[in-house]
Amino acid sequence: MSKSVEFFFDLGSPASYLAWTQLPALCARHDAHLVYRPMLLGGVFQATGNASPVMVPAKGQHLFVDLQRYARRYGVTLAFPPGFPINTLNLMRGTVAVQLFAPQRFEAYLTAVFQAMWVQQRNLGDLAVLASVLDEAGFDAEQFHAWTADPAVKAALKAATDEAVQRGVFGAPTCFVGAQMFFGQDRLDFVAEALG
Repeated sequence: MSKSVEFFFDLGSPASYLAWTQLPALCARHDAHLVYRPMLLGGVFQATGNASPVMVPAKGQHLFVDLQRYARRYGVTLAFPPGFPINTLNLMRGTVAVQLFAPQRFEAYLTAVFQAMWVQQRNLGDLAVLASVLDEAGFDAEQFHAWTADPAVKAALKAATDEAVQRGVFGAPTCFVGAQMFFGQDRLDFVAEALG
């Protein structure tokens, strides 16, 4: 398996969630390795001068309609949680931590968190709600929160976010196939073409 797709994402991005529902099967069809690259979307926005589309009312309204079109096309549920958009710093540090310290549970973590936020509409900006989601998925919530304070985890998330910006990323999700960059979950057909 020499081909790979780097998937830069933030859990708080509905488009990242939609891409996540499709990328594993897409990569399997093309015998490609899916490389998960958690980053902090807020940090990317700050570094690039970009902002969430929901900050522009007309664009935000269209975005919600368009994302639902894709959810229907993909056959998945997309339901926005209360408090959207939320600050994902803690969640993304936790994502990096699971990837570093419990890689065998990484897929289970992504499934639990993406489903909780975008299917069950749970507000993961609330630490008590997040703790419940983690406990239900078989994670130790106290350990998770300790990991999010680990200096190595903080440094790894910052480094990944900085790398994303240096490579031209301005939003989430962004996929790379080699040097080719594809922004948005609506570019997955181009990702597939790049994989041949």
